[in-house]
Amino acid sequence: MKIERISVFRVELPLTHPYRLSGGRLRFERLDSTFVRIDTDNGFVGWGEGCPWGSTYLPAFPGGLRAAIAELAPTVIGLDPRRTDVVDAAMDLALPGHLYAKSALDQACWDVFGKSVGLPVYELLGGGTDEQVTIQSSIGQDTPEAMVADIRRRHEQGYRVHSPKIGSDVDDDVARVEAIAEGLPAGDSVTFDANRAMLPDQAIRLMRRTDDVDAYFEQPCQTYDECLQVRRATTQPIILDEIVVDYADVLRAQRDRACEAIGLKIERVGGLTKARRIRDFCVQSGIRMNIEATGGSVLADSVAVQLAQATPSRAQRATWLCHEMLAVDPCEGGARNLGGHTRAPDRPGLGVEPRLEVLGEPVATYRRR
Repeated sequence: MKIERISVFRVELPLTHPYRLSGGRLRFERLDSTFVRIDTDNGFVGWGEGCPWGSTYLPAFPGGLRAAIAELAPTVIGLDPRRTDVVDAAMDLALPGHLYAKSALDQACWDVFGKSVGLPVYELLGGGTDEQVTIQSSIGQDTPEAMVADIRRRHEQGYRVHSPKIGSDVDDDVARVEAIAEGLPAGDSVTFDANRAMLPDQAIRLMRRTDDVDAYFEQPCQTYDECLQVRRATTQPIILDEIVVDYADVLRAQRDRACEAIGLKIERVGGLTKARRIRDFCVQSGIRMNIEATGGSVLADSVAVQLAQATPSRAQRATWLCHEMLAVDPCEGGARNLGGHTRAPDRPGLGVEPRLEVLGEPVATYRRR
């Protein structure tokens, strides 16, 4: 089996409501997503998605992703998509970095692999667990009262893990943390996510003033060293997210005891092939994970859920379904919300198919010569 053609589609994904993160510094109304289709010489089709969450969130942007695919396509075309480690190594040799572009191609290879053997991708990633995958709600930064009300609404919908956004002002954040801790429904869990918005002194002051609250604090600062400084001065469990880009980052965090959990974003680390290696290390070394997409449609979400479904539940905290925030749904099937939890589809491959009438014509096509 060989990759015969790669087609690239640009899809605009408007959000149902504007979304702010990183202490309110970053605001988004729509996402620019890239869908990748791989066609093989024997008729199998695989899909992947890359959605960097705009241009201001991380060192990646939608136009750059599509430009990187143009660089990678000549290397990938002609390879056997089922040999995912071979494809991954070839892409790294052809173009250092640009993990978001590699992820979309890697996802499509796994989709083909699963379809070619008649199995869901989670069976190829170690075998599915019987447990459902927990979904965490995403609570936008607001007044303490509004955030508590939102968490209670999500609880009624079945959510038991919540991720409220913080990071604007220490006193304001203390009020948010204390109000949410007091108003949190019994049995629910919470992660306060700053998305890099805080300086070390701010994060340390916040966490020390709320050290009686049973909660996780996620990515308080911009850099690894800043987060490590916070870890060494505080007691609550910390999740590292945006600064986890490759395997070496997780090795360093485990060595330094810099965190108790990580956000394992499939697109950010370069796809399922690379994420699987990180997953295995975390399982063995006792680091819990939020296994998620960075953003995008139910296609990107389903990729993350496939890996989560093949991961022991004790090693997971939760996942997040970005597609619930979208005003459009360009796909059929996929991992959907089942009331605060989800499961990977049992269909061969990723279990989700884009609607071609929504995608329109490809913006670029690369063929085998």
